[in-house]
Amino acid sequence: MTILVTGGAGYIGAHVVRLLQQQGDQVVVVDNLSTGQRDRVGGAPIIEVDIAEDRAVDLMVDAMREHSVTAVIHFAAQKQVGESVARPAYYYHQNIGGMANVITAMERAQVRDLVFSSSAATYGMPPTAIVEETADPRPINPYGETKLVGEWMGRAAGKAWGLRFAALRYFNVAGSGWDDLGDPAVLNLVPMVLDRIANGKQPLIFGNDYDTPDGTCVRDYIHVLDLAQAHIDTLTYLAKDERPYDVFNVGTGTGSSVREVLDGLARVSGLAIEPELFERRAGDPPHLVGSPARINETLGWTAQNGLEEILTSAWTAWQTGPRRISVAGE
Repeated sequence: MTILVTGGAGYIGAHVVRLLQQQGDQVVVVDNLSTGQRDRVGGAPIIEVDIAEDRAVDLMVDAMREHSVTAVIHFAAQKQVGESVARPAYYYHQNIGGMANVITAMERAQVRDLVFSSSAATYGMPPTAIVEETADPRPINPYGETKLVGEWMGRAAGKAWGLRFAALRYFNVAGSGWDDLGDPAVLNLVPMVLDRIANGKQPLIFGNDYDTPDGTCVRDYIHVLDLAQAHIDTLTYLAKDERPYDVFNVGTGTGSSVREVLDGLARVSGLAIEPELFERRAGDPPHLVGSPARINETLGWTAQNGLEEILTSAWTAWQTGPRRISVAGE
């Protein structure tokens, strides 16, 4: 079996690629290498292209045919909430245009199985503490809107020509499955904190007046290796004749606040972390935690790691890189 992974040289994608290779599957990667790194894909062939470009369709079709691709896992997208508010047209072009190109290439190459890396940002600000997939998605930023439209596109292609599709909505991903696969981009909370410290600065908290226990945003943090395994388990699900759902939350069902994450990172690292407080960022919901009951019951997938494991692995991976942070007493 050969799997094409868009964004496969990036943070989550590289974990998926390695897990697939360890179980004996062949992998082809499509990545523009804007945040991904070529040495993360274990020798898998890389088609270097921005999937939103027109030429990406032909390149992906050729790759699918040449390597006898049987399924696609689609990660490649822009993912910064604040940037999406400032540059909505760019996000619509990249994320929706990229999804359209992936589906078009799959239809032409007659590849029918697609796992779409969606987002909990599709929910917006749900009225419940723990959100289930049956909640009405009402995204509050362009990033979330593009992910919801991506789900619509996958579902529509299923009706039009038989695409077998499932979307995974996940929350805040962090940690590392292997020290050489730490988060290479400063886009998620934990690497953003470590990057600030490595540059002699303290981390930032955007808003401490939310309606949460300590005033900072609460999220469901998922270990990247657990998330990667969920994508692979979904491939197995797509091969079944009976597929009652096409959307799954991926998470632990337990929320942690930004301040709790910073306190935990200080604990596992030995760093003195004293964050600076700033105003809220546009488009950030105060509380977003998902119920994993559907994926637990339908796919048999369950998160194996909690916040402590996430932060410990993230710190260990960071310390093996070129920007190692000195800790008092070392």
